[in-house]
Amino acid sequence: MASAPQSRYYESHGLRLHYADWGNDGAPVAILVHGGRDHCRSWDVIAESLQPHFHVLAPDLRGHGDSDWTRGGSYALTEYVYDLAQLVRSIAAPQVTLIGHSMGGMVSLIFSGSFPDLVSKLVVLDGVTMLPDTPKPPVHERIGKWIAQLDKLHDRTPRRYASLEAAAAQMMLHNKRLARDLALHLATHGARRNEDDTYSWKFDPYQRASAPHRLWPDDHVALWSRIACPTLLLNAGESFLVGAKAAGLERYFRNARIETIAGAGHWLQHDRPQEVLGAIRKFLGLAAVSG
Repeated sequence: MASAPQSRYYESHGLRLHYADWGNDGAPVAILVHGGRDHCRSWDVIAESLQPHFHVLAPDLRGHGDSDWTRGGSYALTEYVYDLAQLVRSIAAPQVTLIGHSMGGMVSLIFSGSFPDLVSKLVVLDGVTMLPDTPKPPVHERIGKWIAQLDKLHDRTPRRYASLEAAAAQMMLHNKRLARDLALHLATHGARRNEDDTYSWKFDPYQRASAPHRLWPDDHVALWSRIACPTLLLNAGESFLVGAKAAGLERYFRNARIETIAGAGHWLQHDRPQEVLGAIRKFLGLAAVSG
């Protein structure tokens, strides 16, 4: 196993944000963007495989992992995009390869459509979280729903686990395919110890609220059409996302192809790591991993 990454920090929007730096200065930069309620060390298997070929960085999005929480709890996709833009600026990379999972896939898609010259290749793992023709609810419903979500979150106390093993067991309940050692690795980096020696997840619960001023399907489609680089939409065969099941999504992109990993749920990089890694390496023009 490769040595652990270095922890580094940068500033964005007044927040101190953390990222894992896997090294290899001077190589092309690859940024791995995790999904909601996840963290940067969720990428370790993929990061280690790509590190000989890329300078691999994996940020903790605001409100996740070891990054600051937003005061007031604002977590629109565009704010994560701002943080990603600040990271790219801080490392002065002329172009980056982006790999995003779930919500991080949406962030990567928005960034790539907004700044097509900055992205050389794009991989989205089960990250098209809506369909292009999804109707837009009336504005009063969106605001009412948002306020109700915030009210509910205000009264919520973070769940406490007696041990990291108990936190890992909770993850395994939600993903039946998750191996025990991987669950423990994810819990070790995804939970923090409380003053009473229990553990709680690091992510900000307010991350769950859906901002009413969000981008809508027509905005996403307009951005997709601007993405200039080769794009791989890598979906899970047993995903709960409607986007993963939609035929013909690639027609909204200039240069995209869709592949599906059979026998994998939404966390396809955990459920079928070698298949996912093989598809990514092939798309990036790297030799298959031996062994």
